[in-house]
Amino acid sequence: MSINLKDTAAPLREKRLGSVSGYSGDAEELYKKSHDGSLKDIDRSFSQCTSCSANQVKNQLVYIQDAAVVEHGPAGCSGDIPNRNMVGRSGRKKRKLPIRNLHYINTNLTEKDTIYGGAKKLELSIKEAKRRFNPKAIFVTTTCASGIIGDDVEAVCNKAEKEIGIPVITIICEGFRSKIWALGFDAAYHGILRKIVKPAVNKRNDLINIINFQGKDIFTELFGRLGLKVNYLVPYTTIEQLSHISEAAATVQICATLGTYFAAGLEEHFGVPEVKSPPPYGIAGTDAWFRELGRIVHKEDEVEKLIAEEKDRIAPKLTELKEKLRGKKVYIGAGAAHGHGMMSIVKELGMDLVGGCTWHHDAKFDNSDERSDSLKHVVDNYGNFKLSICNKQSFELVNKLYNLKPDLFITRHASTIWASKLGIPSLEIGDEHFAIGYQGLLNYGEIILDTISNSMFVENIAKHSKLPYTDWWLKQNAFKFLGGEV
Repeated sequence: MSINLKDTAAPLREKRLGSVSGYSGDAEELYKKSHDGSLKDIDRSFSQCTSCSANQVKNQLVYIQDAAVVEHGPAGCSGDIPNRNMVGRSGRKKRKLPIRNLHYINTNLTEKDTIYGGAKKLELSIKEAKRRFNPKAIFVTTTCASGIIGDDVEAVCNKAEKEIGIPVITIICEGFRSKIWALGFDAAYHGILRKIVKPAVNKRNDLINIINFQGKDIFTELFGRLGLKVNYLVPYTTIEQLSHISEAAATVQICATLGTYFAAGLEEHFGVPEVKSPPPYGIAGTDAWFRELGRIVHKEDEVEKLIAEEKDRIAPKLTELKEKLRGKKVYIGAGAAHGHGMMSIVKELGMDLVGGCTWHHDAKFDNSDERSDSLKHVVDNYGNFKLSICNKQSFELVNKLYNLKPDLFITRHASTIWASKLGIPSLEIGDEHFAIGYQGLLNYGEIILDTISNSMFVENIAKHSKLPYTDWWLKQNAFKFLGGEV
């Protein structure tokens, strides 16, 4: 569908992509329902927790080197900033940048502001951000409180932009707008596309945009073998760099959940081709990813050479890992496209995927190209398996782990503590680049083998831990409250 950059807000994923946060069944059925129009979201009659789209906006914008973020909301909405600051400092170290704190201000809306309005506070906060950080742009993010008040944030931003002489960009991301927290990524990218990116003056046939989080730089060496240069988006870029991303020869992404909107917008409005393929996890996905990139940049021969060299290099170790891991039972809980990537990896390693859970599901991606469908890729290449959609409901997750008793639990964006309390070895990798490509398959195989080789630590934790859930719940169907009654 067309991306309208004249609108202040990115359209909801529920309407745009048919996204859902409740489902129980299997992967093949989910794929079929996603494409025949029969997939419907199922509400929970009991919900324990979830994430917020405003948090995912900060996930990207607070790491832009010379920008500032003004969050228009209560002080409580800044509760994740200490963690974001820690991630930002460590990420800057990985990318060999000077270590510093985030450029962030919260407007500290109070009960009085909810009655009389918070526009004046927002004006003062924008000016303070300019004085304190001297940024090249300021992103103003909304919250549930500012949305309920009804402050005209766009009007305040437009006025401030004229006064201080730099872009002041409204990011509409109130948590209540959507049950799909990944909408926050779209909101952040919508603002960048709308007011930062400029039309290309000089196209570069060797520059590749990579939409990512804050992973270690693995692509400079890999793409260098193809004569290509890397342009990581969005963390740790500058406003000047972002203004020129339209000059790239192509855009790739390590996670379609993260980049579906940004990549499609760059192609539609700025003519930067998106590499439409499954994510580069496991051999089949990595092959398709590199081959489509090679086709776009006219380096098919170089790509085939790289693929052959990498497969030959990893073959002996991969065979060894498969022999040691074959048949081990795994349960996976992660974000949608990245979770599908993890499922590909454990299948490639010969492990038994006893079930999986993703935090939401997009029935399609913004490019509407089936080659980008990560779920279809897993089903087509590795077969069917049990799959549910759960927006980080711990009570459902604990129930599944208790009853399935896997040899390993792999997660991303969810604590491993529940598996540990059950005596199940668990693994959470913060750097999404760790699993990418041919080397990523070995990386995961080795760390999985190391994790399950000695389970004594988590077995001792289980002996001295008590779950907050009773036997009544643990022996229930995990999805009792999915469309049911309390």
